[in-house]
Amino acid sequence: MDTMRAAVLVAPHRFEVRAVLLPPVGPDDVLVKVDRCGICGTDLHIFAGHYAADRLPLVPGHEFTGTIARMGERVTGLEPGQRVVADINVGCGHCFYCRRNEVLNCRAAWQVGIHRDGAFAEYVAIPARQIVPAPAGVAAEILALTEPVSCVVRAARKAGATFGQSVVILGAGPIGNLHVQMMRLAGAAPIIVVELSPERARLAAEAGADVVVTDPDRMQDIVRAHTGGRGADIVIESVGVPALYARAFDLIRPGGHVAAFGLTGPDATVPVGIVDMILKETSMAGSVAGMGQDVHDALTLLVHDRFRVAPFIGTVVPLADIQQTFDTIRDRPEVLKIQIAPT
Repeated sequence: MDTMRAAVLVAPHRFEVRAVLLPPVGPDDVLVKVDRCGICGTDLHIFAGHYAADRLPLVPGHEFTGTIARMGERVTGLEPGQRVVADINVGCGHCFYCRRNEVLNCRAAWQVGIHRDGAFAEYVAIPARQIVPAPAGVAAEILALTEPVSCVVRAARKAGATFGQSVVILGAGPIGNLHVQMMRLAGAAPIIVVELSPERARLAAEAGADVVVTDPDRMQDIVRAHTGGRGADIVIESVGVPALYARAFDLIRPGGHVAAFGLTGPDATVPVGIVDMILKETSMAGSVAGMGQDVHDALTLLVHDRFRVAPFIGTVVPLADIQQTFDTIRDRPEVLKIQIAPT
């Protein structure tokens, strides 16, 4: 077999599901037969032409799990037929940033399904060193959540989340819902979510949010009412709206932290009062993708049922329906995750 079916994004808003050549497998690579691949917010940005537009035509998709179909001749420690997930962030492996697990700052960094062809296809090729073996007995739909869970694992680490800290999460879409669950695992309290969609607000409460705010005009008063009048220790912007980033600084306490997570356009900026930041010792830091140990920890948490996954695994569509799915996904707030089944 020399070809496979793949969903090729040939232009913004236009997929073509067609036969393409199997990806080449180098001596240090593996070929993974894809079982499931989730649709991510980043995929929606790529679909809309907001991100990686210079890479088109491209096969997107990076939230995947599958089985090893073929291995390069230098690959050891893995076996054909083995179930796997992957760290999709590939660097040189030896520079200053790679050694510090800051792979996306490596000059040679690339991401599966974002900078090179990904897993909205029957097969995907990836360096063997990025592969993480997955245990038997765990559903593919759950394993495919490893990559998004790794992102919230890393965000919690970067924010220094710990017991008893108050956290505000702006936005309760798929990744916002996972932030809620991650912060609950970290011991944060109270967890306050701001979400306009009634359906996603309900899901956030079910995921463990202590307080859900649906009126943005009241969020500052409500946050202060639940934090002793101080403001939150941590605010996570999980939507990618510059105006919300600006509001985030109004919600943190003196000494608090804004965790920048939601992806904006490339030219978006946020006005920050420098003197106010210095005198109040507030901070802001970005976090974008789980990598290295984050991926292993995410898989461990999923395997041991530490996340409420039911809202994420109920909607699986065939590869042939990917165009229609992307066209309508924003109109279905009750669905936190849609996964693609390539075969």
